[in-house]
Amino acid sequence: MTIRPRSDDFSTLVIDSIVVGLRRLADLPRPLRRLIALIMDLMLCLISVWLAFSIRIGAWDLISPTVGIVVVTVIPSWLIAARWCGIYRSIIRFAGGRTMMDIAAACLLVSLPMITIFMFIGIAGVPRTIGVLQPMILLLLLALSRISIRYALVDILHVARQARGRRVAIYGAGRAGQQLGFAIRQDGHVALAGYLDDDPSVEGHRIDGVRIHGTNDIGRVISELALDEILLALPSVPRSRRLQIVEQLKPHSVRVRSLPSMGSILEGKVSVRDLRDVQVEELLGRDAVPPDESLLKGAIENKVVLVSGAGGSIGSELCRQILARRPRRIILVEQSEFALYTILTELEESPVADGGVEIVAELADISESMVARRIMDRHLPQTVFHAAAYKHVPLVEANPISGLRNNVFGTYRCCIEAERVGASRFVLVSTDKAVRPTNIMGASKRICELVLQARADMKSGTIFSMVRFGNVLGSSGSVVPRFRAQIAAGGPITLTHRDVTRFFMTIPEAAQLVMQAGAMAKGGEVFVLDMGRPIRIYDLAYSMIQLSGCTVRDEINPDGDIAIEEVGLRPGEKMYEELLLGDHPLPTEHRRIMRAQEVKLGWSELSALLDELEQALDNAEIGKAMAVVRRAVPDYAQTDRLTATEQVGNLRTAGACGSALPYAE
Repeated sequence: MTIRPRSDDFSTLVIDSIVVGLRRLADLPRPLRRLIALIMDLMLCLISVWLAFSIRIGAWDLISPTVGIVVVTVIPSWLIAARWCGIYRSIIRFAGGRTMMDIAAACLLVSLPMITIFMFIGIAGVPRTIGVLQPMILLLLLALSRISIRYALVDILHVARQARGRRVAIYGAGRAGQQLGFAIRQDGHVALAGYLDDDPSVEGHRIDGVRIHGTNDIGRVISELALDEILLALPSVPRSRRLQIVEQLKPHSVRVRSLPSMGSILEGKVSVRDLRDVQVEELLGRDAVPPDESLLKGAIENKVVLVSGAGGSIGSELCRQILARRPRRIILVEQSEFALYTILTELEESPVADGGVEIVAELADISESMVARRIMDRHLPQTVFHAAAYKHVPLVEANPISGLRNNVFGTYRCCIEAERVGASRFVLVSTDKAVRPTNIMGASKRICELVLQARADMKSGTIFSMVRFGNVLGSSGSVVPRFRAQIAAGGPITLTHRDVTRFFMTIPEAAQLVMQAGAMAKGGEVFVLDMGRPIRIYDLAYSMIQLSGCTVRDEINPDGDIAIEEVGLRPGEKMYEELLLGDHPLPTEHRRIMRAQEVKLGWSELSALLDELEQALDNAEIGKAMAVVRRAVPDYAQTDRLTATEQVGNLRTAGACGSALPYAE
């Protein structure tokens, strides 16, 4: 018995066959597609001649000497005109207004020999009006062919993808959103289901046939459109507004990606490849601190600038921004060969380097006395940015001798030698972990601050200052890449404690803060940034899971995708971080930079403690070394003596906030 397919099965089969055929046509090699287009256009030339004759004489005359004469004239004319106008350099599936103008220009060129030969000169048996009629018909046929192919290869395939593919909506119906929508329709891997926009005046309108939806009831829209992903095309909105949008989308378990910056939009380079996952800085809720160019250039332009730790996260960004502000010479000091090679190569290949800025690389350990002396004598820097330090809390906690020697005596040697050769400014990159430190890294950085404060009181002519800030996004050791990798692997995400909080800022912000503060300094200041509210690391992990399109697996939702697990605080880690030792910070020239009022030690007292500390480190007497550290930094208290509960109690009592991250540069 033969089983006949139902009519709807048959129609589905026909549609599937058409879609498959169109996809194969779209995926053909470009030379083969050009050949097919050429053959098609030559056939249209022939058809245009037949149509011109039939319209003129009222009968079809497909094969005759007169038709042959016109065809022999049209085809070479078209080939020459098409090459001249670049007809086959255009991609037919992207055909638009410019393509139609090129075709019109080519048909105009074809009309010149046609009018000359058949209208002015005249050929027996060929009506004179053929010279005008045939190019007009050819233009119409070519335009219809381009529109039909574009519809078949773009719109029909797009409708097919809407029924079966991953469905996305674009948040933002402005210029960036329109460019992204066009790129998605051409890309062919996802289906554009609609636009979302906050402006009620555009709700219900359409962009190239795709409807714009309002955002007042975004959950309903997501459900109706069956969205898998939302793409943010809002490159120019403030970070605070992006946070509001992200918070609005988080409960709906759709993946959220965004366009990077306004630069690519202005250059017209928007493509689907530009999309990236929502960055953590978009979850901070704090707009970036605007740089003051007059302050940025103050200590850099046309000066000899030295950066220690030039290959680190902060050091390398400092080098980039310093180079952009035209120093006379920039000296890169770094003890890691690979890190030094990487930043040196990048700077030398930068277009700014062609402006006559001399770049010098010094592979050296600045904490060694003779090395620091040699480098300072050789280059006589006018401005020094000291970013060299060991900064990863667990590693320094496990290696206290190396951490103290590198951090404390690296700073000490560097500032003493810079002062000796007459450097005008010395800026130390510090950390919020230097405030009431609970780990060796934080205590060592507080001693570094004390060194600079004591030297500033000596009034030697070198202006010493320190810049203190929180965790830096995207730096070495940052928790964000680890969270992303754990999400990609299916989880779980691991963090030390759900109540840990941290202040965050971006690497460019940190580098700009260092440079601006260095230019503002009068001597001995500790500068801190108004970093807004601290971020709870658990909330950060939760947001990253939801924005990836997954759900959190917990007691409330045991069937979720990814779990968040606590592994316990590590030695030396704080539940929260602070930026100030004292109260009532003072304002500065920059509205987002404050000056802390800190307790200091005199140079004679501190110098004696440094001698004692160096002797203990030389003899590997860690007990004596830690005793000296506690005398220099009375607020130092190791967290292995504090339980997590006690730290939470301290947090509530002090009203402060902090994080589960190791300090990253």
